[in-house]
Amino acid sequence: MINFILAAYGLTFILIHGKIFESLRPNKDPNKMWTLLFYCPLCMGFWVGVFLFCVNNQTELFTFDYTIANFFICGWISAGTSYLISMLVDDFGLRIPQKETNCNCSQRKIK
Repeated sequence: MINFILAAYGLTFILIHGKIFESLRPNKDPNKMWTLLFYCPLCMGFWVGVFLFCVNNQTELFTFDYTIANFFICGWISAGTSYLISMLVDDFGLRIPQKETNCNCSQRKIK
């Protein structure tokens, strides 16, 4: 399962952020909902999971029976984990939210 999850996240990340697919990715247009697929790790993650399910007999990394339930489950697992990992990790490592401080240091008068 971990191989499937990592392969799904890797492929999702490459399709959404990879330079190699930049010229193939359509411009983001809210009026054309299908274009948002190429910018959403949750949406693209689902279809990557479905793709990996369809090619699972071509690899020894993971194998699933070809059933309609596994079709959807692979899509859901891929979508959820791709989204989760993309929210936790970015190009610079773990995303650690920075807390804002309410220090008005520029307005503080020094005596």
